[in-house]
Amino acid sequence: MSSAAPQTPRLLSRGQLAVLGGLALVPLLDYLLPSVQLSAQMRTVVVFAILGLGLNIVVGWTGLLHLGIAAFMAIGAYAYGILTCEVYPFQVGFWPGILLAGAVGAIAGLLLGAPTLRLRGDYLAIVTLGFGEIVQDGIKNLELITKGTEGINPLPAPWVPGPVASAEPNAWQQLFEPITSETPVRWFFIYLAILAVVVYLARNLEFSRLGRQLFAVREDELAARCMAIEPDKAKLKAFAMGAALAAVAGALFASGLSSTGEPANYDFQVSILALCIVIVGGIGSITGVLVGAIVMVGLSNVVLPNLTQALQRSGIGSTGSVFASPDNYKYLIFGLALVLMMRYRPDGIVHSRKAVRK
Repeated sequence: MSSAAPQTPRLLSRGQLAVLGGLALVPLLDYLLPSVQLSAQMRTVVVFAILGLGLNIVVGWTGLLHLGIAAFMAIGAYAYGILTCEVYPFQVGFWPGILLAGAVGAIAGLLLGAPTLRLRGDYLAIVTLGFGEIVQDGIKNLELITKGTEGINPLPAPWVPGPVASAEPNAWQQLFEPITSETPVRWFFIYLAILAVVVYLARNLEFSRLGRQLFAVREDELAARCMAIEPDKAKLKAFAMGAALAAVAGALFASGLSSTGEPANYDFQVSILALCIVIVGGIGSITGVLVGAIVMVGLSNVVLPNLTQALQRSGIGSTGSVFASPDNYKYLIFGLALVLMMRYRPDGIVHSRKAVRK
């Protein structure tokens, strides 16, 4: 009996459209709360949503425990820095830099995945954890290339076609003006558009033949082999695709900072945060990853810092006291959230129909 043809999905699911539409409304809050500037703060949420989608391909769809996704984020950030910074000879610009950083990340994913195809469970987790530490230390010590702990800067911001402001001879250049920190709304919408494209690609991958192979490998590798699926090739492709998205997230992160920052920005905590996004949102669910990024990163980067500032303006909090600032309780809140999620909703906020049942 022949296998059924891959199902053709809608452009985006209702949940994905709802989440992306909700994020598109964030700039409206800038007019209601001009002192907060949520558009600038929510860029980090978008970056980690892309990182979570990359990890979801490996962990949620293929069933491989990956604890080194931050290493590929670092590879993407530094590849973007080397390809675009003015101190290097390439200077390819923002859009080519993002695409090339993703390609470099995919190659790195293949290099890590090839020798680890036979590993499973805890063994694979230890290897990916070690890879993350190796990349971080390597970046720190290759000062001639990566600038060590100083980071690579300045890095170009995104650019999009803009209006011609005058009829001067250089007016054509204004069609491609860069986005500066004075235009956080346009910057946010560029990041959101990239996220929408990633969600669309991930959704089509989920319903494709390769996507079904990844789910089959996750459910039962031996049964997948009996169905003429090659698990090793499927795993290798999952590693490459997950690493490519992580590298794109790293490139966007570096562009937002206008610097790669220190290597410590891509440590083990970043990998754990990405894993928490996938678990809390819903393992295997694209919509769940988006919701998980909003909950986990939004709580850490938006809610708690703004709450701390509001309390300090009211005279309640104090920078001199560790216990008086809600921002200092973020990891306590993260841990409590994970415990409660595993106790009362182990499938995550948004349960995937293709989740593993055991």
